Amino acid sequence: MISSVFAITKEPFNRTHLSLLPQQKHIVDIIKIHAAQGGFSVIIGEPGVGKSVLREHIESWCNERDTSVVSVSRTMHTYLNILKQLALSFKLDVPAKDLETELIKAAFEHVRQRKTLYTLIDEAHLLNMETLRKLRLLFEKFPKKHNLVLLGQPDLLHYLSLNINADIKSRITFSQAIKPLNDDDLERYIIKELETAKIGINTFDSAAIEVILRSANGNLRLCRNLCYASLIEDCREAQKMVTISHVNNVLIQPHWRSHEELIKQQVAS
Repeated sequence: MISSVFAITKEPFNRTHLSLLPQQKHIVDIIKIHAAQGGFSVIIGEPGVGKSVLREHIESWCNERDTSVVSVSRTMHTYLNILKQLALSFKLDVPAKDLETELIKAAFEHVRQRKTLYTLIDEAHLLNMETLRKLRLLFEKFPKKHNLVLLGQPDLLHYLSLNINADIKSRITFSQAIKPLNDDDLERYIIKELETAKIGINTFDSAAIEVILRSANGNLRLCRNLCYASLIEDCREAQKMVTISHVNNVLIQPHWRSHEELIKQQVAS
């Protein structure tokens, strides 16, 4: 709908067209440096601040000749099932009893091919700490040209800070918290998305921008979703200017309203 109304080939705020923001670029640069000598990186942040964008960017490195990336996302599984996910990423088909040995061999083979290896574990805050401890012991046997990257919510660092997990935390070589964006950064993000899609930067009027920034509260995902949904409301009326009324049409949807507001509405009805 958006493409046809604005006569464009690339939609703004589309999930498949995301570029790194400055703080994400900084994290990527540091992760690359630590990978040269063997790294253990922990990236934390609240939902929606940009961890998924960062993960997808690193996963795209697997298309480069000198880089291999293996990724685990189903972190609530047992240690054995996580090993199977890793083996699948390495394209290994071996019995369960040989998984650890073959994973280590595969890692050294990649390094012999002069590749840097990155292992990503998403939603790492959901990992059982004993499972993480076993994984840490496994990855210690990997070659030095490797970086294990845990991505999770702030609870992850809390778990690692417990005395019982000191053996894991003491091995972290780099950690970073992805912070919510300020209003200026979010507005620059909106303008960049519009420019990339070759839509005028005045497609959102000033009042609409103000409401979007206030509602997103620094959360990149919320900002993107609200902008995209507001554009859809605008296109439904065959207009080319998003106003505050279009944004409000989105914000009245239940999932945008606070828990307290929904309770008040139920009591009033």
